[in-house]
Amino acid sequence: MDIKDIKDLIVTINNTDIETVEIKKSDIQVLITKSKSQENHMVKPDDSIKERVVKEEKENLPLEDEDIFLVESPMVGTYYGAPSPDADPFVKVGDRVEKGQTLCIIEAMKIMNEIESEISGEIVEILANDEDIVEYGQALMKIRR
Repeated sequence: MDIKDIKDLIVTINNTDIETVEIKKSDIQVLITKSKSQENHMVKPDDSIKERVVKEEKENLPLEDEDIFLVESPMVGTYYGAPSPDADPFVKVGDRVEKGQTLCIIEAMKIMNEIESEISGEIVEILANDEDIVEYGQALMKIRR
């Protein structure tokens, strides 16, 4: 199961009366829960769809250096490292970034949210891949101050 399959599953569930789907496959677990609207069983903008993709190897990322700043996702959504599929990425490992510089995009509810650097420094690791579903607070990148 890849990210495209998960996205398709979310869209499918959103258009049905199904409220919860849970899939477990080797080291990946996907849980999608939709709250039903009270009126006409139609999904309203304030309804929530919660998705959780758990990969055991990405849990509890240790910080081995105090000068490392973790860029965390401010929302649940889909990670994109470039402005479009055929464009160069916003940043690469080894790039020097300035405070306020765009690092990536998180798509949430069809809105593209630019994530900007909170500090100046050097990108030492990128922890998310294009089209990964990311959680609120999930580490996306490490920047050395």
